[in-house]
Amino acid sequence: MAEKRNIFLVGPMGAGKSTIGRQLAQMLGMEFIDTDAEIEQRAGADISWIFDVEGEDGFRKREERIINELTQKQGIVLSTGGGAIVSKDSRNYLSARGIVIYLETTVEKQYQRTQRDKKRPLLQNVEDPRQVLEDLAKVRNPLYEEVADIILPTDDQSAKVMVSQIVDLIDNLNS
Repeated sequence: MAEKRNIFLVGPMGAGKSTIGRQLAQMLGMEFIDTDAEIEQRAGADISWIFDVEGEDGFRKREERIINELTQKQGIVLSTGGGAIVSKDSRNYLSARGIVIYLETTVEKQYQRTQRDKKRPLLQNVEDPRQVLEDLAKVRNPLYEEVADIILPTDDQSAKVMVSQIVDLIDNLNS
């Protein structure tokens, strides 16, 4: 890959954006940034706390500002939060400033991957987490598709295999 275009990973929680992003950045010699980790670092608080204090709207505003800033960098692999694409501005920043890869997964796989994770504010203190995931998928999946240059199902592959596929797909996009 001669030119280092930004690579932005979008998809629902539990799709593997952070895991795949880290490995992809390492393989390509690029900087890896996770928007959720960046928000936590700057706020000096975890995302659950931000949700509690500022609500989802407050969190989304922070997320949008950070996505605007980070997508202006060069040569990064950016892993976004599952809801980052809800903001039209964030979708525009992502699609205009890099290659957007939608890591697609089923609600069932998401549920399996997130059920023990206490760092998912939208899944905490809810009656039926699976239903929450279903509802989010209905709203968000069309937005992921709208913004994506590449759509890649993640359910049956290891992160290592996914990274190789992404590198091949990006090489094909660039040639």
